[in-house]
Amino acid sequence: MKGNNPYLVVIVIQAIYAAMFLLSKAAFDHGMNNFIFVFYRQAIATLFLTPFTFFFEWKTAPPLSFRTFCKIFSLSFCGITLSLDIYGIGLIYTSATLAAATTNCLPVITFFLALLLRIESLKIKTTSGIAKMIGIVACLAGAATLAFYKGPPLKLLSHYHLLDYHKSLQHQGPPSGAWIKGCFIMLLSNMCFGLWLVLQAFVIKGYPSKLLFTTLQCFLSSIQSFVIALAVERDIEQWKLGWNVRLLAVIYCGIMVTGVTYYLQTWVIEKKGPVFLAMSTPLALIITIFASATVLGEIISLGSLLGGFVLVLGLYSVLWGKSREQIPKATLDMEQQASGILE
Repeated sequence: MKGNNPYLVVIVIQAIYAAMFLLSKAAFDHGMNNFIFVFYRQAIATLFLTPFTFFFEWKTAPPLSFRTFCKIFSLSFCGITLSLDIYGIGLIYTSATLAAATTNCLPVITFFLALLLRIESLKIKTTSGIAKMIGIVACLAGAATLAFYKGPPLKLLSHYHLLDYHKSLQHQGPPSGAWIKGCFIMLLSNMCFGLWLVLQAFVIKGYPSKLLFTTLQCFLSSIQSFVIALAVERDIEQWKLGWNVRLLAVIYCGIMVTGVTYYLQTWVIEKKGPVFLAMSTPLALIITIFASATVLGEIISLGSLLGGFVLVLGLYSVLWGKSREQIPKATLDMEQQASGILE
């Protein structure tokens, strides 16, 4: 493979996520129940991944103990079912742009949770520790900006949209109270997903079959989300899928997001490492900003751009601190000696 392929792949990954934000928002705005959406999404993902699991890992997978099964069940509930259900509620209250913006704080939230669980360390007196601390503060500042400051709308973007969709909402947007509530709900969703990222590292050590592990989580999540959706919505009409954006959204999220991006992200991490993948996250925000304005006609406010920008700064600050820690000590000593000579 050519050396520039990982760069193209991360663009494809972030474009897939941007389309997920847009299609999910469109489906919810067209009246689809977000709990039913999660069930259909996870059920389709399970059907998509099952044949690959049987073909590639069924014979080589280790036996599944009851204890490991319970751990996977809990992980599925916290990191997938609960995270996606909460995310859907937050997206209804806010916008696709805000959903993409808050994704940038996920690595920061994951690091903070790992710090609380004593998986990560934070040395305040070191350069890397200061960078991490700045990243956490920037994440909080960016989240506060998104929630409490909307600012003037950017008319240059809101005047041009390809569809008549959202025309009725274009001049008013969500109420202020609903927007603030949606911001914090979205951050809660990211916290659940971050906790899932941290805890699954322990589980996958005892059950290393990654594809079967993922498929099993999707299957358990589809059962969990079905129970929740059935308890919340019993109107049979809400469960029907026609040939519209609702069907497109669940198929796309089930196959492209859960299925295709799983393989692509694994490939990128293998080639370039997790930091390289995390650094591409702002691409989804950029794509979503322009697509939501031009396709959905969403109002993009100055506050959304400023908050997203601060979150991106926090993301890169934490990533820089993490990469700094991974540099061998001998290399750091050489850098310090060189700077001392120059001074």
